Amino acid sequence: MSADYKNVSDNTAHSRFELAEEGAIAFANYRLADGVLSLPYVESPEVLRGKGTAGRLMEGVVEHARARNLKIVPICGYAVSWFRRHPEHNDLLG
Repeated sequence: MSADYKNVSDNTAHSRFELAEEGAIAFANYRLADGVLSLPYVESPEVLRGKGTAGRLMEGVVEHARARNLKIVPICGYAVSWFRRHPEHNDLLG
C-alpha cells in the first residue's frame, strides 16, 4: 500500500476528506456526530478512476478516524465494499 494516503486532508469547512492527485480531488463526504463518522458519499473524478486513488482516500479516512478515536459508518456503496475488502479495519465500524 502506498503511503500517499497520508496526504488525505480533512476539509472541515466542507465536511469531507480530500486527496489531491494529478490536479484532481477525490473526496469522501462525512457527517460527524457522537464520535461517529458517517460516509454517505465517496467520489473519485473520472481522471483518477482505476488508479487506486479512492482506496488511498479510504486509508486516509481510516487513519484520521483512528487518530481521533472515531467509529465509521459506511453508507456509500463504495465505502461499504471497501470495508468488505479490508476487514483489518472492521474494528472501526460503528
